[in-house]
Amino acid sequence: MTALEHKTPNQVQHLTDADVERLGEELDAIRREVLASRGAADAAYIRRVILVQRLLELGGRAALLGSRRRPVWLLGTAALSLSKILENMEIGHNVLHGQWDWMRDPKIHSTTWEWDHATPAAEWKRSHNGSHHVNTNILGMDDDLGYGIMRVDEEQPWKPRYLAQPVWNALNACFFEYGIAAYDLQLGESFRSGSGLTDDQRVRLRATLRKVGRNAAKDYLLMPLLSGRSWRHTMAANATANLTRNVWSHSIIMCGHFPEGVETFAQEAIDPDETRGRWYLRQMLGSANISGSPLLHLLSGNLSHQIEHHLFPDLPSNRYARIAPRVRGVFERHGLRYHSGSFPTQLASAWHKVARLSLPDGWVERRRRGLRDALRSSVSAPALRGVAA
Repeated sequence: MTALEHKTPNQVQHLTDADVERLGEELDAIRREVLASRGAADAAYIRRVILVQRLLELGGRAALLGSRRRPVWLLGTAALSLSKILENMEIGHNVLHGQWDWMRDPKIHSTTWEWDHATPAAEWKRSHNGSHHVNTNILGMDDDLGYGIMRVDEEQPWKPRYLAQPVWNALNACFFEYGIAAYDLQLGESFRSGSGLTDDQRVRLRATLRKVGRNAAKDYLLMPLLSGRSWRHTMAANATANLTRNVWSHSIIMCGHFPEGVETFAQEAIDPDETRGRWYLRQMLGSANISGSPLLHLLSGNLSHQIEHHLFPDLPSNRYARIAPRVRGVFERHGLRYHSGSFPTQLASAWHKVARLSLPDGWVERRRRGLRDALRSSVSAPALRGVAA
């Protein structure tokens, strides 16, 4: 079924088709319960988060009007950074998934929401909801898998250009929203193939550039102008807040998709008529969670529960923590690994994988063997000289 069938150990070899469908039925039951129990408490939660985010933004921008004083600058920048993180992660990402459409509130609906991000909402939904969540971790079909610039599995043939992927990944973290916009438009593939942009891509690119221009005008022109003599400090604060938001969101997504042990899947092994149970199994094996505090879960947009999000992308994000123990139970009953770890552990694992796969297959092992052999030779040489003497 998957690229993991070539790996040892194989997590799925003990599962029969009947086991997989039972697994699917268990997860469907969890989903039905959450859908049936959504109500006023959930609606109050998302409205409260939106209110906090807007107060943080207003407070941060107000503080930056007097940002020539360093403590005020630090306070305003921190508030604005938190505001941008909340807006992107817990609010924008989840609203655009349709998690709150059931409220029938036109102000908090996936068809009307526009977020503080380089990619227009409609473009992001097309790529993320329509492609990534359908083709999760399928090599060559899921553009989120390495964003088209990285090698993420041994099944991908190594090429010299992958040597630079740790550098590319670091740059992508700093300019993450623009990297996402470029790959949503499939610009990289068009340039690599030399085919140029299609008419449809040109239309979408113009819409994206208009969005980028509006956001840049707000952060780097309007707000600095309103700050008067503090304009340089305000501009620096906006740049810092955007950088912080980009690096944070990139790191959270790395932890959910790229740590060692997260599985990828071969195109040719995916059944065109993939059952619901098989789709669930692919989400379970192709995701990883981050353990941590309620604050970490909030600031991650609850993508710290990436497993639950991949299984149920349109359920309210505040429910993921509550259903996580039940989802873990499904894993355990079916002999599967529930991939979870602390933020530092998962982030280090993801970066280790990026660095490891940037090198030719077996290169690290060959270097280690060569070093061991050299050490043995250096240790044994004096003994041999003593015998000869």
